[in-house]
Amino acid sequence: MRTCERLVKEGRFVPSNPIGILTTSYCELLQNKVPLLGSSTACIVVLDRTSHRLHTANLGDSGFLVVRGGEVVHRSDEQQHYFNTPFQLSIAPPEAEGVVLSDSPDVADSTSFDVQLGDIILTATDGLFDNMPDYMILQELKKLKNSNYESIQQTARSIAEQAHELAYDPNYMSPFAQFACDNGLNVRGGKPDDITVLLSIVAEYTD
Repeated sequence: MRTCERLVKEGRFVPSNPIGILTTSYCELLQNKVPLLGSSTACIVVLDRTSHRLHTANLGDSGFLVVRGGEVVHRSDEQQHYFNTPFQLSIAPPEAEGVVLSDSPDVADSTSFDVQLGDIILTATDGLFDNMPDYMILQELKKLKNSNYESIQQTARSIAEQAHELAYDPNYMSPFAQFACDNGLNVRGGKPDDITVLLSIVAEYTD
């Protein structure tokens, strides 16, 4: 993500092609002389101010929601190989190459659609979506009274903290537990995980 950020700040990207940002960044990491091991899902959302369009690339089970008038009007599709095994970009140690699950950035789900002033764009890791169903997220977003930075920050924090609390509740029937039950597993409770929440509001751009 730091590499993606640098590419964007340097202007080395096409807004309508977020998969291109992801691919360039991943290739740069693969060629990195410093060994860097691990895997990650990825979600990139680009707002093109001139065309009022949102361009997205999502690989794995992080994702985004676009909320308009209190309802979800767009959402990313989750990509799973099988239960609890999301698509992911990987850099494996040499001895594990070909054994570790690794997907290409090209297979990221890509969408483009128009947005309107006032639309709320929520981008988050699966730590949020596994623990909070849409209706709970929408309830929190209703508390967002204006689009100043402090208000957005407070709402994002409130959503993340609620998801974190539910993640450690052993009796809560979380979306993750429901999905597990649908796959024949007897699971209850939340799913402890990393939780990242980003909130954006489409607004008039002023210098």
